[in-house]
Amino acid sequence: MFFTEDFITYIWKFRLFDRDNLQTTAGESIEVFSAGLPNKDSGPDFHNARIRIGDTTWAGNVEIHINSSDWHKHHHTHDKAYANVILHVVYRDDEPITLPDGRQLPTLELHNRISPELYNRYRHLIYGNQQIIPCEGSIRHVDDITLRNWLTRVLVERLEKRSVAVMKALEVNKGDWEETFYQFLAAQFGFKTNAVPFELMAKSLPQLTLGKHKNNPLQIEALIFGQAGFLDDDFKDEYPQKLKEEYAFLQKKYNLKPIEKHLWKFMRLRPQNFPTIRLAQFAALIVKSNHLFSKVLDIKDAEELRKLFTRLEINPYWETHYRFDAESKPIGKSLGQSSIDILLLNTFVLFLFSYGKHTQQEYFINRSLKLLEKLPAEQNKIVTNFDSVGIKVNTAFDSQALLELKNNYCDHKKCLQCSVGNKILRMA
Repeated sequence: MFFTEDFITYIWKFRLFDRDNLQTTAGESIEVFSAGLPNKDSGPDFHNARIRIGDTTWAGNVEIHINSSDWHKHHHTHDKAYANVILHVVYRDDEPITLPDGRQLPTLELHNRISPELYNRYRHLIYGNQQIIPCEGSIRHVDDITLRNWLTRVLVERLEKRSVAVMKALEVNKGDWEETFYQFLAAQFGFKTNAVPFELMAKSLPQLTLGKHKNNPLQIEALIFGQAGFLDDDFKDEYPQKLKEEYAFLQKKYNLKPIEKHLWKFMRLRPQNFPTIRLAQFAALIVKSNHLFSKVLDIKDAEELRKLFTRLEINPYWETHYRFDAESKPIGKSLGQSSIDILLLNTFVLFLFSYGKHTQQEYFINRSLKLLEKLPAEQNKIVTNFDSVGIKVNTAFDSQALLELKNNYCDHKKCLQCSVGNKILRMA
């Protein structure tokens, strides 16, 4: 048989073995009242098991191995952490284990107690030749409740992992949620290509400084373009000349140091996505909305959140330009619907969840999940593949959960830790 220790652990945890006439390898009867609690740290595999062996009921730990001789291979013999092991559960008992006090460790051998059907389903999942996911031929038969509950759980796992970066930034910003949100939102305005320079720009230009000039759009634009490193050149157009003049004054006033212009990328970008256009849109957002994070906490409707990004009053100069001093045909430079949804997905959802987690308010966690249900699913290969095996992906809630499922369970064949895999293994 081909399997790992995880399979035996799974069998024991859910007691999926033949329990008729259970005996230790020494012939003592066994009755399992509780298999114990799985231990994810060092030490025995299960804690607080309750088992009757012979005439004595024991409470203690259970250790799992493929072969009983693995006890020695894993150096448990003189490890005090294993002193309270009451039962050794193995696939095959190839060597009696004697404890330091001379007692023989009670051992349950599962060889011949695992059904061939269960093993074959396991082997097909873990060692099959599936092209997309291990359970691609079976997942469509899993009931909606099991699938939905599991997708919710892995989605929360995804948000918890992503919120770690928020918490680290919040600590650097001394607990200032507004500043932290502003920095993360700026990074998202750069999307993937210019996320780093956008974030560096925001960190070099505190939101508090921008707030002092909220009634002067030209100064907001000057601060943003100046800190982005775009105002060092000599310009022929009046608009960038004015920005440069304003920035020269503000730079001295606040002792600002701009980032390097070369960090910004224009290559292989559509002109509408040039960093100059994104910076102009970001400046318009700052002018339109002060204390953005407070608005995120207050606004409950997804459409109202979208309106924060619609009808941004971008400087008219950008209607006929993609770069300074380079006129182009007139074209709208507003943020598109898909770009707005990406900003909501990657920043607003994340911060609602992180804030709820940090403040222990389930209300905001639930709001983050509901917002995902109002956003369209991303279109990518993973989503397409899940659709091809019978899983309908309707919203960002679905697509984000499936991304986590694919990347952190399916790709690593962690079917035994997956509720979907568990369900398939136990299907009649």
